[in-house]
Amino acid sequence: MNELKNLSPKLVWSYFEEICQVPRPSKKEEKIIEYLVDFAKKHNLEHRIDKAGNVLITKEATKGYEKLETVVLQSHMDMVCEANKDKKHDFDKDPIEPVIDGNWVKANGTTLGADDGIGMAAELAILADDSIEHGPVECLFTVDEETGLTGAFALEPDFFKGKYLVNLDSEDEGELFIGCAGGIDTLATFTYKEKDLKADHQPFTINITGLKGGHSGDEIHKGLGNSIKILVRFLQDAQVKFKIRLAEIDGGKVRNAIPREATAVFTVDKKYAKDLQAFFSKFEADIKNELKTTEPNLKLTLDQEGNPESLIDKETQQNLLNALHGVRHGVFEMSRDIEGLVETSTNLASVKMNNKNKIDIVTSQRSSVDSAKHDVKETVASVFRLAGAEIKHSDGYPGWEPNTDSAILNVTKTSYEKLFKNEPIVRAIHAGLECGLFLEKYPYLDMISFGPTIRDAHSPDEKIDIETTQKFWDLLLDILKKIPEKK
Repeated sequence: MNELKNLSPKLVWSYFEEICQVPRPSKKEEKIIEYLVDFAKKHNLEHRIDKAGNVLITKEATKGYEKLETVVLQSHMDMVCEANKDKKHDFDKDPIEPVIDGNWVKANGTTLGADDGIGMAAELAILADDSIEHGPVECLFTVDEETGLTGAFALEPDFFKGKYLVNLDSEDEGELFIGCAGGIDTLATFTYKEKDLKADHQPFTINITGLKGGHSGDEIHKGLGNSIKILVRFLQDAQVKFKIRLAEIDGGKVRNAIPREATAVFTVDKKYAKDLQAFFSKFEADIKNELKTTEPNLKLTLDQEGNPESLIDKETQQNLLNALHGVRHGVFEMSRDIEGLVETSTNLASVKMNNKNKIDIVTSQRSSVDSAKHDVKETVASVFRLAGAEIKHSDGYPGWEPNTDSAILNVTKTSYEKLFKNEPIVRAIHAGLECGLFLEKYPYLDMISFGPTIRDAHSPDEKIDIETTQKFWDLLLDILKKIPEKK
């Protein structure tokens, strides 16, 4: 792993490698908070921690740059924790294992956490290196961005002073982001009765694996497979054709990732066992053909195994499968104003059984139009409500409305063109950023977001491009010297 320290920019990669050694699942950021506090003390830098756990580390201007406005550099501490099924990894204890793969850095069987560990590493490098020229800097590290934006929600209006904010949580080098979608979660819960197993029934286990998964904002438009949708499509047909009885169902993990894996245990009358297997073979071939372009590694297995203790009652089974089959997943509307931008989408994220005879389904809706966000939320809720589920919604978070007259945008564009002899793309993003919440607390903020190229975020295939990390760093250093002066 020490080979990362030989990459450029050296200090950024060195801190990224250190961050990989510190467990930091969402809502469990205690260890990374301790790491940041120790860093601040080691470098004799002022730091603050608020009630939510957000950390602010400040550094005075270098000589000659005292007249510049204070700039806030911002990233989030937590990471999405996903591992391949065959990878044994405890995200609460085990370090991430970064490896170099050609022009990319990725992890050994897990998410890498470059989202947003690389932003954190860049901030730490700036704080640690006294040779870097900059005005007053406030480095903000927020908690729980990935599962609830808890840190941004809890941020108090006087936590930082900067007028300009650079969000370091974007994943496409060469693109400058000046707006993002808002979001909300819709949670559906079914309550079922346990029924006895049937003596003449054979248990089966079906597994859906090998899907790419990925970020439910950045990659929702790519036609990627949803493991829950594939699983339910088979179960629904098998229910009609062979009267299968469902015992267990599980799929997906986190609200902001397209689910990669899903599994179910069911039983079927033994007289239908061979016909069921023949039907599965045809189903497998059809699905693989449908997704051959976007999901070449899709794998479906059906095994005559499973040891269920009971069955889900028939009525709940039918309602559950009907709802999961009928609920939308994917792009809902494209933007009418910005070509190529997803305006509204919904992600069927996970289905989990718990020990209270409950089946919990998590879906996540996003939109750059607030009214459309609430419309798609109710569209999704209506399907589950009709099936008899109990519905709850999260508080949601606002979008970030683009400002094309932004001073920080002008500075960043000018620096990019000077450094790379090319004009950057300026656009909004369908993924959610914390910027919309910052504006609620600090309405005067002038913000921009950019980063290196990261692919397959929120999945074990996550990887960060080495060359664009250097460009990201060069751009950040250049704009730090060009922040507008205080008025």
